[in-house]
Amino acid sequence: MNLADAQTRLSALVAAALKGEEVVIANAGEPLVRVVPCQPRVAPRQPGRLRGQIRIADDFDSPDEAIVKLFEEGR
Repeated sequence: MNLADAQTRLSALVAAALKGEEVVIANAGEPLVRVVPCQPRVAPRQPGRLRGQIRIADDFDSPDEAIVKLFEEGR
Protein backbone atom coordinates (compact mmCIF):
# COMPACT_ATOMS: atom_id res chain seq x y z
CA MET A 1 0.00 0.00 0.00
CA ASN A 2 1.36 3.39 -0.99
CA LEU A 3 1.78 5.93 1.82
CA ALA A 4 -0.54 8.47 0.18
CA ASP A 5 -3.27 5.84 -0.29
CA ALA A 6 -2.78 4.59 3.27
CA GLN A 7 -3.52 8.05 4.66
CA THR A 8 -7.00 8.02 3.14
CA ARG A 9 -7.72 4.33 3.87
CA LEU A 10 -6.29 3.98 7.39
CA SER A 11 -9.47 2.60 8.98
CA ALA A 12 -9.78 -0.05 6.25
CA LEU A 13 -6.12 -1.01 6.68
CA VAL A 14 -6.55 -1.36 10.44
CA ALA A 15 -9.64 -3.53 9.91
CA ALA A 16 -7.67 -5.73 7.49
CA ALA A 17 -4.82 -6.11 9.98
CA LEU A 18 -7.28 -7.06 12.73
CA LYS A 19 -8.61 -9.82 10.45
CA GLY A 20 -5.09 -11.21 10.14
CA GLU A 21 -4.14 -9.78 6.76
CA GLU A 22 -0.59 -8.53 6.29
CA VAL A 23 -0.61 -4.77 5.73
CA VAL A 24 2.62 -3.11 4.60
CA ILE A 25 2.81 0.62 3.91
CA ALA A 26 5.46 1.75 1.45
CA ASN A 27 6.84 4.98 0.04
CA ALA A 28 8.10 5.01 -3.55
CA GLY A 29 7.90 1.22 -3.57
CA GLU A 30 10.13 0.89 -0.48
CA PRO A 31 8.40 -0.85 2.48
CA LEU A 32 8.29 1.41 5.53
CA VAL A 33 6.03 -0.13 8.17
CA ARG A 34 3.84 -3.14 8.84
CA VAL A 35 0.43 -2.64 10.47
CA VAL A 36 -0.23 -5.38 13.04
CA PRO A 37 -2.72 -5.72 15.91
CA CYS A 38 -1.53 -4.95 19.43
CA GLN A 39 -1.29 -7.81 21.88
CA PRO A 40 -4.53 -8.25 23.86
CA ARG A 41 -4.48 -6.71 27.31
CA VAL A 42 -4.17 -9.17 30.13
CA ALA A 43 -6.85 -8.88 32.80
CA PRO A 44 -5.48 -7.56 36.10
CA ARG A 45 -4.84 -10.10 38.82
CA GLN A 46 -7.63 -10.70 41.30
CA PRO A 47 -6.24 -11.82 44.65
CA GLY A 48 -8.27 -14.62 46.22
CA ARG A 49 -9.87 -15.67 42.94
CA LEU A 50 -8.96 -19.35 43.55
CA ARG A 51 -9.82 -19.35 47.26
CA GLY A 52 -11.26 -22.73 48.23
CA GLN A 53 -10.09 -24.42 45.02
CA ILE A 54 -6.51 -25.23 46.03
CA ARG A 55 -5.58 -27.60 48.82
CA ILE A 56 -2.11 -27.78 50.36
CA ALA A 57 -1.19 -30.89 52.35
CA ASP A 58 -0.76 -30.47 56.11
CA ASP A 59 2.83 -31.73 55.87
CA PHE A 60 3.77 -29.43 52.98
CA ASP A 61 6.48 -27.60 54.96
CA SER A 62 7.75 -30.68 56.79
CA PRO A 63 11.37 -31.52 55.96
CA ASP A 64 11.97 -34.54 53.75
CA GLU A 65 14.59 -36.62 55.54
CA ALA A 66 16.09 -37.92 52.29
CA ILE A 67 16.67 -34.36 51.03
CA VAL A 68 18.06 -33.23 54.41
CA LYS A 69 20.47 -36.16 54.31
CA LEU A 70 21.61 -35.22 50.79
CA PHE A 71 22.37 -31.66 51.92
CA GLU A 72 24.16 -32.76 55.07
CA GLU A 73 26.17 -35.63 53.59
CA GLY A 74 26.51 -34.42 50.03
CA ARG A 75 25.60 -37.78 48.47
